Amino acid sequence: MKTVAAVYTGQGLADPLKAVFRELLPDVRLVNIIDDSLIGDVVKAGHVPPGVARRLIQYYHNGEELGADVILNTCSSVGEVADAARSLIGIPIVKIDDSMAAIAAARYDRVAVLATLPSTLEPTMRLIRKHAEAAGRQVTLVDGLAAGAFDALVSGLPGEHDRLLLETAKRSAMEADVIVLAQGSMARMEGTLAAETGKPVLSSPRLGVEQVKAVLEAAEASKASRAGERR
Repeated sequence: MKTVAAVYTGQGLADPLKAVFRELLPDVRLVNIIDDSLIGDVVKAGHVPPGVARRLIQYYHNGEELGADVILNTCSSVGEVADAARSLIGIPIVKIDDSMAAIAAARYDRVAVLATLPSTLEPTMRLIRKHAEAAGRQVTLVDGLAAGAFDALVSGLPGEHDRLLLETAKRSAMEADVIVLAQGSMARMEGTLAAETGKPVLSSPRLGVEQVKAVLEAAEASKASRAGERR
C-alpha cells in the first residue's frame, strides 16, 4: 500500500481532503500531520518566519521517516518552504496549489487571485507568475484580497466570511477571465462563486490530489520499467 503524508498548517482542510483521497486514491494510506499553530504564526508575522520554516521541514522529514511515498504540502502560504525543502527530502513533495497555478497561467490571460490573507495571496500570485514565465506567457494578475473575511471566520461568523468573499469575487471577476482560490478551504464555495460571477473558478484540493496520483503512478511505471530491464 502506498502512503501519502499530508502536512497541514491548520485544521480546516483535513476532512475535505480525506474525502477527495477516498474518491481518487482509495487504496492509498493517508497520514495527516497537523500543526495548527503554524498558520497563526504566519498571520502574525505577515510572512513565513524562520521558526515556521524549520518546523515544516521537520514535518516533511517525519513524513519521510514514517514511510511515505509522497508528501502533500496543503498550505499555499508556505509553498515556498516546500520548494526549498525538496533538496533535503528524499521523496517527492507535491504542493497542493501547484497544478492549479499551472493551469491558470497556461489557459488564461487575466487571473483574479482570491484570498482572505495577504500571506496567502502573495505567494499564490508569485507561483502563477513563475508558471507563466516558464510557459513564456504574459499573465495579468488581479488582487482579490477579501479584507476582513479571515477575521470573520475565526470569530465564528462563516456567513460574513462567505459574504465578503463573494463580494470580492464579483468585483475581481470584472477584470479577470478566471478566479483562482488561493486557499484550499475556499473550495466549498467554488460552485457558488462560479454561478454568481459567470467566470470559471479554480480550487486546489482536487487538482492537488490528482497531481499526487500522477506522481505515484509515474513512480510505479518507472519501477516496473526498471524491473523489466533487469529481466
